[in-house]
Amino acid sequence: MSNVHVVDHPLVQHKLTLMRKRDASTSTFRRLLNELASLMAYEVTRDMPTQAVQIETPLETMTARVIDGKKLVFVSILRAGTGLLDGMLAVVPGARVGHVGLYRDPATLQPVEYYFKMPQEMGERDVVVLDPMLATGNSAAAAITRLKTLKPRSIKFVCLLTCPEGVAALQKAHPDVPIYTAAIDRQLNDHGYILPGLGDAGDRIFGTK
Repeated sequence: MSNVHVVDHPLVQHKLTLMRKRDASTSTFRRLLNELASLMAYEVTRDMPTQAVQIETPLETMTARVIDGKKLVFVSILRAGTGLLDGMLAVVPGARVGHVGLYRDPATLQPVEYYFKMPQEMGERDVVVLDPMLATGNSAAAAITRLKTLKPRSIKFVCLLTCPEGVAALQKAHPDVPIYTAAIDRQLNDHGYILPGLGDAGDRIFGTK
């Protein structure tokens, strides 16, 4: 798991614990996810390229470093990936946004694509794929396979929770894609849910269950 980065900052772990609770309300879950996504964004963007620019401080001219947020694309795997998006954009508001629509066939647990929309000139951009849960790994692998046809400069995958099965599946399909997560839970159950997990992230974000 050398390509897996567990963001174990105390604030991240604290907010994750509160989100796991069964009695956390929809608004509380959504707020915590937004805050947690912003915290994780700092780790995910740690190696973002910067360029030197000349600026005027109140006292003198200096050369300082800036990022080019427009070269970064946050790709949300619908629908639950939307829950991570605002927190990431709060840190890098200049980033572009792409969407991949996938649903999991309940019988086969395989992903079915229904929507795909990306910014132009993807070959010049760095991509961060967002999905709160990396469970079977099938949806993430399918989304990344589709993204690779556009030949972006780099791809990272960010999730709130994963498990050994999900990590293994994504690493087998895309060993070159780093995984950033707040926790690696014990296992999947027979229905493809992470244990102990936090339930269905999409349902908890949108209050649909």
